[in-house]
Amino acid sequence: MNYIKNIAIGICILILVQGCGVYSFSGISISPDTKTFQVNFFQNQSPRIFPGVDQNFTNQLQDLILNQTNLSLTTSGGDIVYEGEIVQDYVAPNTATSDQTAAQNRLTVAVNVRFYDTKEPDQDLEQRFSFFFDYPAATSENAVRDEALQVIFERITQDVFNATLARW
Repeated sequence: MNYIKNIAIGICILILVQGCGVYSFSGISISPDTKTFQVNFFQNQSPRIFPGVDQNFTNQLQDLILNQTNLSLTTSGGDIVYEGEIVQDYVAPNTATSDQTAAQNRLTVAVNVRFYDTKEPDQDLEQRFSFFFDYPAATSENAVRDEALQVIFERITQDVFNATLARW
């Protein structure tokens, strides 16, 4: 009797463990055949060019995908491919004071992304992603630019990830 009970419990545990293998806690929806990804260099084609911005974005996107998936990074022939360009980088006044001067400025960056999935071509995507960072007008853009780009790129890369791999 105990033998049958142990076998039944073992089968139940096996079914539960197998069932959990299908679900991804990060919500990622990737074909099981997909093993590699490639992130081509995102060239800065915005009117304002700052050195290193393009490399910084490319690296942040690669790091995010490496950290949130089990895919391997490759330089060519990836099962999924990201490419695109930084198309906007501008500062505009965001709020005004009573004497009609800017109280706050907004740095906005936009990136055009093309996503190709060789295993599931119907999932291919081309989309523009943008985000912003507000800072006091009395502060120089150069003083906040590194922090601003970190915040902006963190949001844009997460949005790209969600649109392409999590498909939210």
